[in-house]
Amino acid sequence: MGQEADRVNRAFIAAVDASLAVVRLPIPGTSWWRGLQGRRYLERFMGGLVAEKRRAGGDDFFSQICHARGENNEALTDQEVVDHMIFLLFAAHDTTTSTLCSLVYRLAKHPHWQETLRREIQGLGKAEVSYDDLEAMEQTGLVFRETLRMHPPLPTIPRRAIRECEFQGFRIPRNAAVSVVPIHTHYMPEYWSNPHEFDPERFSPERAEHKRHFFQWAPFGGGQHKCLGLNFAEIQSKVFLFHLLRHYRVRIDPDYVMPTLVVPLAVPKDGFPCVIERL
Repeated sequence: MGQEADRVNRAFIAAVDASLAVVRLPIPGTSWWRGLQGRRYLERFMGGLVAEKRRAGGDDFFSQICHARGENNEALTDQEVVDHMIFLLFAAHDTTTSTLCSLVYRLAKHPHWQETLRREIQGLGKAEVSYDDLEAMEQTGLVFRETLRMHPPLPTIPRRAIRECEFQGFRIPRNAAVSVVPIHTHYMPEYWSNPHEFDPERFSPERAEHKRHFFQWAPFGGGQHKCLGLNFAEIQSKVFLFHLLRHYRVRIDPDYVMPTLVVPLAVPKDGFPCVIERL
């Protein structure tokens, strides 16, 4: 935390925003130019820490990547480590940040579910949560899945056709850009009952609405390119909610509806104004 963290954050946001740039030329003042500047700053920042991480070791992701080995037991180069860390910020950090924001919104919007999860967490009788406790947080898991259904961090997932094919009468040529769109799939009434209602119990074993089609719930994509972080994201979210709900209650105006910017990642347009009260 502090000025350096703020600079890293600004550089990262600039790099992410550049992914939507229409004019991709390094013209000063454009989003592409700011993105390039941000990327270079991130490379300098991460690169300046690699040697220290290689020496010290540790259990954090950065250290683990620095000591990772390839298929032939070769170490990653410094540039490969930097590239992995910058991608980790986008793929594992920013998406989880989006999910946590949506979780807090939904729990504030539906206070009876907030109390349900608080009782479940208090029922563990612990001040710290362990890995073995996470499976017992069943209601928290239902809320996590329903929140991702209504607010997928990646509303669209870009892909490319590896061969020519046909879909519902449309010819898709080889190498064509295509998109999977969870924000649409997650609201299809043929698969979800009352899809615009927040209903975590639709994911319960008794109802299991998400099992009507193998790809109907796709916040992490699917198939061979399904996100490797799906289980890690649930662990992070449960640990966060464990500590939040043990100590705080979150409130919003009853009529408030969170306006969402959906590209490149789902984030609230207004900063999500809420009230956090200590219990």
